[in-house]
Order: sequence, then C-alpha cells, then structure tokens
Amino acid sequence: MEIDQETRREILVGVVSVGLFVGSLMWVGTTYGDGSLTQTGALAVVGVIVVFVLLMTGVGYWMAQQY
Repeated sequence: MEIDQETRREILVGVVSVGLFVGSLMWVGTTYGDGSLTQTGALAVVGVIVVFVLLMTGVGYWMAQQY
C-alpha cells in the first residue's frame, strides 16, 4: 500500500503538533510541579491546552487550503 505525499505531510504535521503538546505539558509539570501541581501550574496547563486547540485549528485550516 502506497502512502501519497499529502498523507505523509498530514501525518508529520499531526505527530509534530502532538509532540509539542506533550512536551509542553511535561515542561509545565517539571516547572510548576513539586510532587503536586500548584495553582499557577494548573493555569499553565489550561493555557497549554488552549494553545494546542488553537494550533490544531490553524493547522487544520492550513491543510484544508492546500487541496
């Protein structure tokens, strides 16, 4: 089964975006966590989630314009 170039690009962009999300969550956990998450850390997690949703919206819009 052959995977075309467009599908490879979609997979790559998705994997990189999710990797950035997981990396951001790990950074928040190590920066604001000391056995438990502080209130500031909780707000940072919410911020990371909001940025991820906006990023994926932008990526989806960009991909839709490519076709």
